Formats: sequence, structure tokens, C-alpha cells
Amino acid sequence: MSKLRIYGIARTRAFRALWVAKEVGLDYEHLPIEIGDAGARTPEFLAINPNGRLPVIVDGDFVLFESLAITLYLAKKHSFDKLYPATLEGEARAWQWSLWAVTEVDRGVNIWSLNAVRLPPAERDAAKRDEALKVLVAPFKVLDAAVAQQDYLLGPAFTVADLNVAAVISRAVDMDLSATPHLKAWLMRCLDRPAAREALALKAKADAETPADVTRRIAKNNRL
Repeated sequence: MSKLRIYGIARTRAFRALWVAKEVGLDYEHLPIEIGDAGARTPEFLAINPNGRLPVIVDGDFVLFESLAITLYLAKKHSFDKLYPATLEGEARAWQWSLWAVTEVDRGVNIWSLNAVRLPPAERDAAKRDEALKVLVAPFKVLDAAVAQQDYLLGPAFTVADLNVAAVISRAVDMDLSATPHLKAWLMRCLDRPAAREALALKAKADAETPADVTRRIAKNNRL
């Protein structure tokens, strides 16, 4: 079988796929496709993912897009009963937290990150930044409570539920999280894992090399 291929520059949600691949020790090829007409909107890429979004994986003859679908698939295929819960209830809770992350906190963290860190200082919108923080207060309290009495979301062991939520909010590490100390400690535990550090290094490098016009395009295309 051909080597797993992961498409998408690490600055994007491809970070999530790269983290899980490293977490389970996969041999993979990373193709750092960029957003836009020269990357994810080329005819060649659209033939793989007609959405023109990142990431996408090709695993043999199997093609899969949507970052958290990818993480769940790879965790279940390669780390069942370890990273991926073996029980129906554990699986459902992993899905629950994964869906929660994309519906409750993903957009808010991205808006905050763009307007607090990633856009050039003169182009940051303080109103958008502050509104994003307000939107995140309630869900962050939910997450803080979930890890107040246990190390990880499903119990004492790190699972794909933690990977997915931590990956979605990874840019929140630059926020003031003093109001949610359990969330902060949990996030640091997750992001301090060797696989996470490796994937974060790829993301940091991609961030540092991203031109300002690409960051502007990200904000515009995603209405952030």
C-alpha cells in the first residue's frame, strides 16, 4: 500500500492531521499545499477535494477531507483502544467533544488569533478581538469544568477527544487563560506531548513564513 499523504500547509487545519499522524507514529508524506488559486484551488487539488479546502488525506485508494474526520479515522485505524476509545460510549464522547470544538470554539479562537496575533498590528480589529473573547467565555467555562477533576476529557488517559479539542483551540495558548486554570493546565499537558510539539514546530515555521497578504486572504475568505 502506498504511503499516507497529508495535503495542507501546517499553518492550516492540516496541523490536526499532522499531529495525529505523529501521535500514532505513521510513516507519511506531507505535501504543504497552500490556500488559494495556486494551491487548494488548482484543478489538480480540486480533483482530490472539490471543496478546495485543507487538509485532505490520501490513504491508499481512500480519500478523506475535513480535519477532525481525518483525526478520528487515523486514530481508530491505527490506535484503537488507546488513542481511540474502544467502547461505544467512549467513542460517542470523542465525537461529542470533537463536534463541540468546531461548533462552539473554533471560529472564536480564529477570530481572536487573527486580530490579536496574526494580522499586521495596524490591521487588527480590536472590536472583533474583544467580541471573540466574550463569545468564548461560556464554552471555555464548560471545558474548564470538564477537566477540573480529571487530567483529560474522557478520564485519566489522553485520547483523540483531547487531541481534537486541543488542536482546535491550540492558538488560545497565547490568550490570558487565568479565568480558566484547569483548561490552561489541560491545554499545556496536551500541547507538551512530543507529537504535539513536533506538529506545532511545523505550524510555527509556516506561520513565520506566511506573507501578510495570505493572512488577509484567510480572514477575508473565512469572514473573520
